[in-house]
Amino acid sequence: MGKKRVVTKLGEDISKIEEKISSSQAKLPNVQLEKGRIYITASYNNTLIALTNLKGDLIAWSSAGALGFKGPKKATPFAASKVVEALLEKIKKSGLKTVEVYVKGIGGGRESSIRAIASHGLEIDLIKDITPIPHNGPQPPKVRRV
Repeated sequence: MGKKRVVTKLGEDISKIEEKISSSQAKLPNVQLEKGRIYITASYNNTLIALTNLKGDLIAWSSAGALGFKGPKKATPFAASKVVEALLEKIKKSGLKTVEVYVKGIGGGRESSIRAIASHGLEIDLIKDITPIPHNGPQPPKVRRV
């Protein structure tokens, strides 16, 4: 398969193409919210953080993989704090002041992402763990008879 090559016409300016790409990627809804919810999903492989309003509509999201971390570095506490910084950079004009934090998963970025949110000046109203817990799990396989 390999990488795809981009062939530009002689008359097109490359800077115009870059502007189109960057402007289409950075379109966030122009919302003013004072209170929101932050959902942190910290797995062994990655750290994902999503910001929603109180109704649950997604405002912005970020992940360690989207920031360029690769392999096992995606699940580190350092990557989680960088994900929080990137997310708050996206929504700095919205006027967010207080958040409710919902944490899911058992990865390394759980605690450091909450600390990063608090250190950026947001007031945390609630921290809730929504990690799914199995009640009984699947039925074990039958005993093998030979």
